[in-house]
Amino acid sequence: MAEKDKYSVLLPTYNERENLPLIVWLLVKYFEKDNINFEIIVIDDNSPDGTLDIAKQLQDVYGKERILLRPREAKLGLGTAYIHGMKHSSGNFIILMDADLSHHPKFIAQFIAERQRGNFDIVSGTRYSGDGGVYGWDLRRKVISRGANYVAQILLRPGASDLTGSFRLYRKDVLKKLMDVCVSKGYVFQMEMIVRARQLGFTVGEVPISFVDRVYGESKLGGNEIVSYAKGLLTLFATT
Repeated sequence: MAEKDKYSVLLPTYNERENLPLIVWLLVKYFEKDNINFEIIVIDDNSPDGTLDIAKQLQDVYGKERILLRPREAKLGLGTAYIHGMKHSSGNFIILMDADLSHHPKFIAQFIAERQRGNFDIVSGTRYSGDGGVYGWDLRRKVISRGANYVAQILLRPGASDLTGSFRLYRKDVLKKLMDVCVSKGYVFQMEMIVRARQLGFTVGEVPISFVDRVYGESKLGGNEIVSYAKGLLTLFATT
């Protein structure tokens, strides 16, 4: 692993006070175990449950050089949270993941190894290839996710097995270029990132992951998100 490589983890949070200490502890554990240079950037959108206060305590424990706090005044969306966090990042690689423990940091070393093996611009965690899978979801959530991914595969032919996943590793310059052209919000955002990457000629590798449903808090997936996904999918189909 090149010594110059540094990995910036962007963690957007909203009401994650129970999950944040656990995910940060796991990230630090696996980064230090594999001798990876890293920083964790917490982008909290004014969580009413006091997530930011917990983040400040974690900063006291792990240090300001490892835990960066870049809060915002309101809940402004996932895509803008990534842009905000990326502006404050010092790494040449960016890791996007959820703070709710559904993405286990143990897979990050595999992401890095896969990127180095294929010199990929992006490495995406996949639930739908190899020994990847989903645990803790009821039948409804599984049908929605599988169905959304299947329809997207048919319409968009993206060359990736998991379009709606959000556990990914990007070259920082590639992520910036994608952010400049992506217009979607919500759950469509992750899908558009891969579709636009294909359009721009960027390469995508995949690592099978185990996705585990959140232990604490409530899922943010609702009827509005499903409708927005359908609209976004049709827009991408018409414009790509």
